[in-house]
Amino acid sequence: MKGVDTQSARKRAQNLSDKGSSINMAIIFNVPLSSSSSSRSKFNSRNSHILFQKRCPFPNRTIVNSSSAAGKAPTLLHKFNPRIPVEQALTPPSSWYTDPSFLALELDRVFYRGWQAVGYTEQIKNPRDFFTGRLGNVEFVVCRDNNGKLHAFHNVCRHHASLLAYGSGQKSCFVCPYHAWTYGLDGALLKATRITGIKDFSINEFGLIPLRIATWGPFVLLNINNDVSPQHEADSKIVGKEWLGSSSDILSNGGIDTSLSYVCRREYTIECNWKVFCDNYLDGGYHVPYAHKGLASGLKLESYSTTTFERVSIQSCEGGPGESEDDFDRLGTKALYAFIYPNFMINRYGPWMDTNLVLPLGPRTCKVVFDYFLEASLKDDKAFIERSLEDSERVQMEDIILCEGVQRGLESPAYCSGRYAPTVEMAMHHFHCLLHENLTK
Repeated sequence: MKGVDTQSARKRAQNLSDKGSSINMAIIFNVPLSSSSSSRSKFNSRNSHILFQKRCPFPNRTIVNSSSAAGKAPTLLHKFNPRIPVEQALTPPSSWYTDPSFLALELDRVFYRGWQAVGYTEQIKNPRDFFTGRLGNVEFVVCRDNNGKLHAFHNVCRHHASLLAYGSGQKSCFVCPYHAWTYGLDGALLKATRITGIKDFSINEFGLIPLRIATWGPFVLLNINNDVSPQHEADSKIVGKEWLGSSSDILSNGGIDTSLSYVCRREYTIECNWKVFCDNYLDGGYHVPYAHKGLASGLKLESYSTTTFERVSIQSCEGGPGESEDDFDRLGTKALYAFIYPNFMINRYGPWMDTNLVLPLGPRTCKVVFDYFLEASLKDDKAFIERSLEDSERVQMEDIILCEGVQRGLESPAYCSGRYAPTVEMAMHHFHCLLHENLTK
């Protein structure tokens, strides 16, 4: 899996209209702190979670200092009025996309609350599998222990805050690269080095800090809200209703399931605010005939429709004849594009499903993670896969140019707010209203 160099990608993108371009994608201590299963069973993630809050009394939340997220962001919120209907509404002001204090508020009140997609179940299919990630300033690790139980923790050693694990793969335990403190896959502190003479130290107080974890279909979800104690893997049906609302059954019946085979991942670092990428996705196909002529040729754009739910919007479109003279058809007879607030997209078309996870890196930078899945009958068709990915990359390069151009325009003194095209940009307006609601709570 390989990230995309967007500097070179931008240069290549100008020439992609006719030609696709593919991207290749333990420790040393006299006696272990606890070596028996009976001692280890005393470890309780809930106790560790409570002790963490007790010992780390951050203001209001345990993730960030809420006062640092304030700044002038609250005054910027009032420049958008969600009660005005889309036909009359102004879009959010450019300051929502450029002000650092606004991003801090978004992290605190949007990303650190509720369920967030962070990966897919294939990554932790087997015992000892793990993967790591970062959301805002939260480093996390997801793993499956020897008994097959799923866990998630802050990926931070309790000794001196070093990151414990990197990337993904398999581990029998987590050994800190700094001072070799060692943790089990259940989060328990197993061993520590050179702490002879330490006082007032309890093994049960220094396990990894747990996070709430759940799965829905092929996706792994985390809830970073520390107001709720993470004791067990959450029930997928309950989580599905919380995460997807009334669209849950529609998506599960629409081919979003675990039967698809994982193909690959591509990552794009884009010089735009994370919401610019989301807005581009949510314009109801408005930009497709102008910016994605190759894609447009394979869709019947007059059939484009948008439906909004509690926290989800679904755009759908029928497939068209396309320009291909052979039997190649990656889009199929119908395409479904689901946006799950605040930053996750599921695209189901033909035999393919791809997901887009948009991660804010700064006020004017984001990373978009694409994961590709394919119906099992085609997983060994290398020519079809390569050609499909080339077509997909062409669209992404075109979108990168659009999004980075919008960001530069948002930073211009000539622009403050715009307007919605009410017959197509309903999902975008829905997204902005949900964001306003979360940020004003």
